[in-house]
Amino acid sequence: MQVELGRTGLTVTRLGLGLAPIGGLYADVSEHQARQTVDRAWDRGIRLFDTAPFYGYGRSELRSGEALRDRGAHVLSTKVGRVLERQDDGDTDPDVWVGVDPTVRPVFDFSAAGVRRSFEDSLRRLGRDRMDVVHLHDPDDHLEQAVAEAYPELVRLRDEGLITAIGAGANSVEVLAYLVERVDLDVVLMAGRYTLLDRSGTDLLDRAADRGVAVIAAGVFNSGILADPQPGSTFNYAAADEELLNRALRLKRLAEEHGVPLRAAAVQFPLRHPAIAAVLVGLRSPEEVDDAADMIEAAVPDELWAVIA
Repeated sequence: MQVELGRTGLTVTRLGLGLAPIGGLYADVSEHQARQTVDRAWDRGIRLFDTAPFYGYGRSELRSGEALRDRGAHVLSTKVGRVLERQDDGDTDPDVWVGVDPTVRPVFDFSAAGVRRSFEDSLRRLGRDRMDVVHLHDPDDHLEQAVAEAYPELVRLRDEGLITAIGAGANSVEVLAYLVERVDLDVVLMAGRYTLLDRSGTDLLDRAADRGVAVIAAGVFNSGILADPQPGSTFNYAAADEELLNRALRLKRLAEEHGVPLRAAAVQFPLRHPAIAAVLVGLRSPEEVDDAADMIEAAVPDELWAVIA
């Protein structure tokens, strides 16, 4: 099933593939496995794909560009706000990115020149001459410059016919709300703030709907706890406390009592809000793709939504 992405003129599938994992997020992924992952997503009907220069320090863009080259109609987004700099002694973060080029270092740059350079570098890595969607990426500590310089440069790129839609992606509701109020975004990518455990993005969704801004929801498992809640599970990339774990376990029990895996409820829940066009799930293997596709297609009875949503 495909739906319109707000007023962009683009159509997207309700499930999108986040391409950070194939760049080496938390674990290395081989070229072969990365290609298999994208191929399986295509075979399962996924036509929304999201990458960024930061993901694997360029490796995600290189791999996804190769895998999606010469494919039919689909929507691909990337991001600006970091440029990749060469240095002799790389500053990689082995706790986050595994197998990346140690001579590359991402540097925040929301200047107009930095945005233009980041965009052109992304086009080269992706093997494209234009982009469907480009997001301002994590501008939390650079909001004034993002509004004054980065956004106008994206508008110029759009006017030049190089971009279809302009967006912003962040974990912070406050950051996205700041941007929605000040610039004319087409879409926002909101990570982890409208889930079964975290509804803090509700007001932002209402504001976006009022302004005709489409929303893509990422982080629907809150970094893991809603996929498989157990001691040691993570919530927003940190160990979940006892209260959160108990809430997640209760949700799991309720879902299973209604014959539904918790993963299915977690991936479908954001789509119940009319402002959200699609959910984006980061996956690293064909098996994970199959599971996500199965979960979004699973039947969830209204009785379950009545008690958990």
